[in-house]
Amino acid sequence: MLDFDFYSPEEEIALPFYEEHRVRVFVKRDDLIHPYISGNKWRKLKYPLQQAKKEGKSRLVTFGGAWSNHLLATACAGAKFGFRTYGFVRGETIDNPVLKLCQLFDMELHFVDRESYRDKKALFDIHFANSEEAYFIDEGGYGLLAAQGCTEITNELHRTYDHCFCACGTGTTLAGLALGINTQQCGTTLHGVPVLKGGDFIRDEIVKLGVLNAVDIRLHLDYHFGGYAKTKPELIEFIKMFTRQTSILIEPTYTGKLFYAVHDLIGQKQIAEESTVLVVHSGGLTGLLGMLDKF
Repeated sequence: MLDFDFYSPEEEIALPFYEEHRVRVFVKRDDLIHPYISGNKWRKLKYPLQQAKKEGKSRLVTFGGAWSNHLLATACAGAKFGFRTYGFVRGETIDNPVLKLCQLFDMELHFVDRESYRDKKALFDIHFANSEEAYFIDEGGYGLLAAQGCTEITNELHRTYDHCFCACGTGTTLAGLALGINTQQCGTTLHGVPVLKGGDFIRDEIVKLGVLNAVDIRLHLDYHFGGYAKTKPELIEFIKMFTRQTSILIEPTYTGKLFYAVHDLIGQKQIAEESTVLVVHSGGLTGLLGMLDKF
């Protein structure tokens, strides 16, 4: 069994804005779990890596873009737990700090054109169909085992919250939270903030992962700021304000959009007074490296 012990505290944010609206906001600090196997990436890799070890696999094969937190997390996890790693990178061959870190953790990188990248199972089969050592991990860690790891967030909480928010890319973390809330029957309203334009597809993805209608899930589709990894000046200014006033670092791709949405919904009074809100900080702060010019 691989040792996935970690510590992730809940921390209340004492901002005057929240006090003015009489809402208490807490953060599940999954960003503190590990500097590179960060946040929900740690949770989403936990059970796939245990399954790979159980099956006697020695190489993790996965997928991501050039600034992928998931690629970096998998590379580091491979180094930590004794797997070789192989990453298919979407797009043209480039060199950047995140990919350099992947290589430092001894991940082999293979750049593929965007059309070929669409069919990840086919890519895996072309290169590893005859390999008994390779273990497939989908982009972003998406899958049932990954959702199982995210379900454990709800087991660790020290209190019950009226609302729980998370950022959504593949929908895996949202699905895991939904399954956990459903099991505990705690009545928490679950909110997802898709970071891609047209994020309503997240509903279909979480159904595939076993989430039906037992949990009150609300998707907030208007906080993508133009699409995945897109920004606007108001988002950058919010991130600066939030980081300066809380000392909690967030970034423009996922957590910046997440906290912006929470802030905005509280300001619109869509979160009732006297409510308690939990925001799951999913880590991935190395994403800042590709966007420092925005600041």
